[in-house]
Amino acid sequence: MKKISVLFCCMGNICRSPTAEGVFQAMLDERGLAEQVEVDSAGTHGHYHAGEPPDRRAREQAKEKGVDLSGYSARRIHIDDFSRFDYLLAMDLDNYNGMMTICPEEYKSRVHLFLDFAPELEIREVPDPYYGGPAGFERVYQMIEQAAGKLLDEIAVKLAE
Repeated sequence: MKKISVLFCCMGNICRSPTAEGVFQAMLDERGLAEQVEVDSAGTHGHYHAGEPPDRRAREQAKEKGVDLSGYSARRIHIDDFSRFDYLLAMDLDNYNGMMTICPEEYKSRVHLFLDFAPELEIREVPDPYYGGPAGFERVYQMIEQAAGKLLDEIAVKLAE
């Protein structure tokens, strides 16, 4: 059985990337692809929040949409993640550039901006909602949901090949 692995990355791994992980996992479960796709999340500056659960506001937003983030805990990206994951998806350019700085040359083609999977949004970065209110978390959730659906479509095609 073919397997594909996906890692979502943001700065602290407490808002955007665990939300993306949870949304994507829910989509995989819904489409019956969870056995074929491994999904995880990490932070480029994860030492700030290592071991912590996702931000309360991210958990609440996800819960409103039927996605449970209660079992997640923050971690920092590791050098071996670049060889382990087929897709390493950065939430913004700052995280993308940080990832590319530490990524071994042979794995650089695996690193992408997450919103490149949803060009119809006409933006390339998922904004960090940490310092804002509930509206920012709602907006981020919608962006993540849209890009995750397109990513899943691409992965489903690869799994069917």
